[in-house]
Amino acid sequence: MNFNDIKNTADEYFMPTYARFNTAIVSGQGATLQDSDGKEYIDFTAGIAVNSLGYAHEGWVKAVSSQAGKLQHISNLYYNPVQTDLAAELCRKSGFDRIFFANSGAEANECAIKLARKYSFDRYGEGRGTIVSLVNSFHGRTLATVTATGQAEYHQYFHPFPEGFRYTPTNDIEALEKALDSSVCALFIEIIQGEGGVLPIDSAFVEAARALCTEQDILLVCDEVQTGIGRTGKFFAWEHYGQKPDIVTTAKGLGNCLPIGACLCEEEFGRVLTPGTHGSTFGGNPIICAGALEVLRFLDDNKLYEIKAKGEYIKEKLEKFEGVDSVRGMGMMLGVKLKTIPAKEVVAQCIENGLLILTAKDCLRLLPPLVITFDEIDQGLAILERVLALKSNGEAVEKQ
Repeated sequence: MNFNDIKNTADEYFMPTYARFNTAIVSGQGATLQDSDGKEYIDFTAGIAVNSLGYAHEGWVKAVSSQAGKLQHISNLYYNPVQTDLAAELCRKSGFDRIFFANSGAEANECAIKLARKYSFDRYGEGRGTIVSLVNSFHGRTLATVTATGQAEYHQYFHPFPEGFRYTPTNDIEALEKALDSSVCALFIEIIQGEGGVLPIDSAFVEAARALCTEQDILLVCDEVQTGIGRTGKFFAWEHYGQKPDIVTTAKGLGNCLPIGACLCEEEFGRVLTPGTHGSTFGGNPIICAGALEVLRFLDDNKLYEIKAKGEYIKEKLEKFEGVDSVRGMGMMLGVKLKTIPAKEVVAQCIENGLLILTAKDCLRLLPPLVITFDEIDQGLAILERVLALKSNGEAVEKQ
């Protein structure tokens, strides 16, 4: 099928929930992709922070293929060694004690919501189930997690939304103190608000949040769906702040594209959810767990250092580009605020010229595969630099 065949067939059958760009990706190697017409692209998106090991990673392909030839699925009513190995390794690397496997970040956050509410109910009874999250946050697209998302634009069309959610301004400690009243069981935070514009939150706010939650027996939940699994140069982004949450959720980069989410917690909260109170048919699928184990094998201390170094290299280069106002973020999760050029226009022109890049609010968002080489980084940055320079000077950007 050529591009027009793919596009026309897709437009005929899919619900129109995605504003797609005019390219159809069919293959890749490392951080370089190829479309249906044979054109190559440098990937600065990783499938929105998903493809940690890039494309066609030899070890990951072998692990997934091998497991598919042994056992593709088994009910969670039985033990499974691959799932068990992943649980143990993820707990060891993260420093948490208990885990629940789901299929996405939204599902991991649903688990955290239920865990927090049941913990509070078991200990204090009814009337203490409010979830507080931050203004400008993003926690998923299920009815509960979209309600937990602190952005009004998502709170349309689907009424009635679930009760028991409240929002407080990011980095406002005084407002946080008022929000955490006796009805609250959990506070959700993102260390970097990814969908909100790649905005790291203040360390003083995180420290205050940890202290207030400890004092009032409120569970501090850190949503690391996008920031986790090495993305920021630490295994989890909260480690940059030194304030350990009670619960951490993750997904995206853990499976290197296969759908997996995880909710991890301290031992104190690890037995709150009991048989019948939560579950997942596909959570912890053996094939997906085999792939996730390969991701964890990749993420040793040296690789985390390399991720940090690559991020610093990209940031240093970006700050010198014409049209760039500032660069924010950590590791290989970076946001680029532009002076005057609309970010969406830059993204469209970059795609035309062989670079996949994202937006977040009004900024550019870079989330390259963690395995991206410096040569691929330089190729991608050269395209972005050229697009920014031409658009800053009001010149047309011709395809290369």
